[in-house]
Amino acid sequence: MSNETIAILGGTGDQGLGLALRFARAGRRVVIGSRKVERAVEAAEQVRKQVPEAPAVEGRENADAVVDAPIVILSVPFEHVAGTLKAVRERLVAGQILVSMGVPLATAIGDGAVRTLGVWQGSCAELTASLAPRGVEVVSAFQNVSAHRLQALAEPVECDVLVSGAKDARAKVMALCDLVPGLRAIDGGPLANARIVESITALLIGLNVRYQVAEGIGIRFTGVPES
Repeated sequence: MSNETIAILGGTGDQGLGLALRFARAGRRVVIGSRKVERAVEAAEQVRKQVPEAPAVEGRENADAVVDAPIVILSVPFEHVAGTLKAVRERLVAGQILVSMGVPLATAIGDGAVRTLGVWQGSCAELTASLAPRGVEVVSAFQNVSAHRLQALAEPVECDVLVSGAKDARAKVMALCDLVPGLRAIDGGPLANARIVESITALLIGLNVRYQVAEGIGIRFTGVPES
């Protein structure tokens, strides 16, 4: 596996596409995955147009996208998490890191995005871990980063990212934040803390509505020692 490759399943969506743009601009090889390969290819072309200096950006069907990528980011709505994992599970191998961005928003059952659903496992990230093959580490990250701000390449994102999971895998995902101007990784501890982090998304959505911030409100933690 190429240590530089990042696969983004759901990279055709707003948030996944934003991450693809940012990582490509930072010089990383990016593979965009989708259920429909033509959508993935179209998204990859969009990234190449906006970031012509990107070393390599490809679009593939989801199961093909995870091959040879040490870090796979799952950027799909909560209701598609289980189905997407089922489709790629046989292609994932021990040693890969699977990043969960999902949030169990109530929109999955036709309710509002300012509320979350109860998940038997505790969180979307823990659900993902229960479905991932043995040896694949699941890390929770990037749920609260604005898609609009990610795609605004001329501006820093200005948001802290809480990263939760096993220590070594967590550190590798935290390092990805350094690739995006304005992002700062915060050590969120064990994966169970994703239960708290995911709920912040619903709070931020409500704040965006009440304060009419179309670009998206971010979060910052004060008093964190600089590493």
